[in-house]
Amino acid sequence: MSGLRLRTLKEKIQLQGDGNEHEQVDSWSNRDLIPLPPSRRTWGWFHYFGYWTLNSLNISNWQTPNTFLSYGLSVGQSMMVIVVGKLLVTFFSTLIAWCGLRWHIGFTVQNRFTWGLRGSYIPLMQRVLLNFIWCAIQCWNGGRLVAVCITAIWPSFAKMHNTLPSSMPTTTYQFIAFVLFWIFSVPFLFVRPEKFRLPFLVTSIYCGLGMLSMMIWSLSVAKGVGPLWTTGQHIPETSSWNLHWLEMKGINQIIGGIAAGITNGSDFSRYARAPKHYVLGTVLSAWVTGVLVSLVGLVVTAACQKIYGEVYWNPPDLLMRMMDSGEGSSKARAGVFFLAAGFALTGMFENVCGNAVAGGIDLAGLFPRYLDIRRGAILTFVAVWVCQPWQLVNKAATFVSVLSSFSVFLSPIMGVMVVDFYLLRKGRIQLSHLYRTRDTAYWYHKGVNWRAIPAWICGWAPTIGGLVVTVGGTSSPPRSLVKLYYMAFLVGFFVSGTVFLLLNLAFPCTGLGEYEKVDVYETFTPREAANLEVVTASEPQVLDGVESDPVDNKMESGTVVEKSL
Repeated sequence: MSGLRLRTLKEKIQLQGDGNEHEQVDSWSNRDLIPLPPSRRTWGWFHYFGYWTLNSLNISNWQTPNTFLSYGLSVGQSMMVIVVGKLLVTFFSTLIAWCGLRWHIGFTVQNRFTWGLRGSYIPLMQRVLLNFIWCAIQCWNGGRLVAVCITAIWPSFAKMHNTLPSSMPTTTYQFIAFVLFWIFSVPFLFVRPEKFRLPFLVTSIYCGLGMLSMMIWSLSVAKGVGPLWTTGQHIPETSSWNLHWLEMKGINQIIGGIAAGITNGSDFSRYARAPKHYVLGTVLSAWVTGVLVSLVGLVVTAACQKIYGEVYWNPPDLLMRMMDSGEGSSKARAGVFFLAAGFALTGMFENVCGNAVAGGIDLAGLFPRYLDIRRGAILTFVAVWVCQPWQLVNKAATFVSVLSSFSVFLSPIMGVMVVDFYLLRKGRIQLSHLYRTRDTAYWYHKGVNWRAIPAWICGWAPTIGGLVVTVGGTSSPPRSLVKLYYMAFLVGFFVSGTVFLLLNLAFPCTGLGEYEKVDVYETFTPREAANLEVVTASEPQVLDGVESDPVDNKMESGTVVEKSL
């Protein structure tokens, strides 16, 4: 009886797909994993501008100059590091995302032709873990902004009696604000990625205007900027590192800080109406807006230094100071409320898009029969409570530092992806082979491409030692280890890519450079089909001068025609 109930429950919660739209649901496929048809590719340049703006109009990007000034770099040198770092972010983002632009598949499926269908779980599990933890941390940081908003309305909120036990490293008002941020974020989970234009539009305009307003106000009140703006290079003579190594460290931090978003770039690039939309939106926002936000943060902090006599890099702290912790005038509190609301709204949707939705896509790859993007995003958000971010942020500073340095493991994954797609396969893959275990070039040995595993390990092995000694606070760490860690992203990327290339040259795979002449999923527009020289599954084909019958477009037929360009 219990077995029958279990089967009935499984049938009820199993996803359903439209067979006419090739939305078969099985162990490898569902509606959100198949190549996106043209009808679902709705993102134009502004969608990508908004997507990357979410990564730019945030607190961490605002505070970026502070990190480099603390190293001893001058203001000019810090901004130069930011410009170069953001340019490299734009380059690597486009490089990784091109597979999604051409073949309209996401990171989850993209790794199947590189790692093997089962082997793809290795990078996928890393992404799932990161999504869970970062989503939790972002919810907690967003709660701080909600606390500012509430304090602006009811000043007594920040002074309420703490009723939480001493074992919880937080206060009642902080925890309430965190809960409210989590609740306010939930409705965004039900918005499909195809419909993200309006949230992108609202958050970009609101937060962008808020940041500009802060800069105009601070410069007007201060009538200039404080000493921070003219900070020169002051690397201590006792420092073990010269200028160039500190600049390299900064560039590596900028790329590494967004490595998780770069790795799964194809999850969102596949929604593009055309590649030009992705490139234009990414350049304008990931590079231009990203640099401008850091500059605005620097200007505002320098001006407020002149106003308050202290340096406030953290916007929630600065906003609290601007309204004197709620004791300021009603005008000050009203202004702070709208500014904090802008930061909070942007952080809310950034978390949903960059962590929850991305986590939903990754979880859909692990459990295609039962999880789609929406269910996976909800599960990622529920996992916030399991992660207990109040413990991570307020106590485990070392853990957060390790999490920020996770690019040590992600950049080797990217190196393998790039070499496989561009150099070995020449940008050609067999789409239908990514969704079955029989008669496929991507099953390798028991579903795992063994070549990818040692290549990935070789990428992070040289830099993991530097991560350990740096995060652990070793007083006199070996310089060679730390130097490798300062170049962790580039070292991991190129070492893993090179090893993977050599292994494939020594032990070549079958099917490299081949693609399907038949558009089984009806994925491509007429122009794309013409450029790729493919026909839809319902069209007759002419092979060696003989017209053949239309190809059955159901996956069960397994009928494919391959051609090497």
